[in-house]
Amino acid sequence: MRSWADICADKSLQDLPYKIETNRFDQIVMSPANNWHSDYQSEIAFLLRKLMPDGRALSEVAVQTTDGVKVPDAAWISLERFRPYRRASYLPVAPEVCVEVVSPGNRKYEIQGKMQLYFAQGAQEVWLCDDQGNMEFFLHDSEGPVAKSRLCPDFPLKIGWE
Repeated sequence: MRSWADICADKSLQDLPYKIETNRFDQIVMSPANNWHSDYQSEIAFLLRKLMPDGRALSEVAVQTTDGVKVPDAAWISLERFRPYRRASYLPVAPEVCVEVVSPGNRKYEIQGKMQLYFAQGAQEVWLCDDQGNMEFFLHDSEGPVAKSRLCPDFPLKIGWE
């Protein structure tokens, strides 16, 4: 088994057009990238930084979970939570907001599993963005989606330029 730091240092895994995560057995799991996914991911991170300037908006941050290292597409983390781990290979706690841009090929149980893992690591909210830019907001203490984010109530319900 390889550690996350070893995986990050592996020169053969540099510059891959995939997002890399691990499962609970430290096996590498890769997801291919595409343009619309990247566009939504960067727009969400931009809006998080703009609307929540008192923390950091992150893209593809590594979060250690009980099922390996997971990588939300975008995230927002308070400075207090981020400061001790800024130079670490991964976060041992989840950012307060974790965002997944859901591809049509993602299975519902996979996304629900990731949401549970982020909440178990301390996320307060998990947001989902579908392939049309529609946002859904989930809170750690609520069942099902809610109308808007508690931490960032001004975040739009739909993103994109279409």
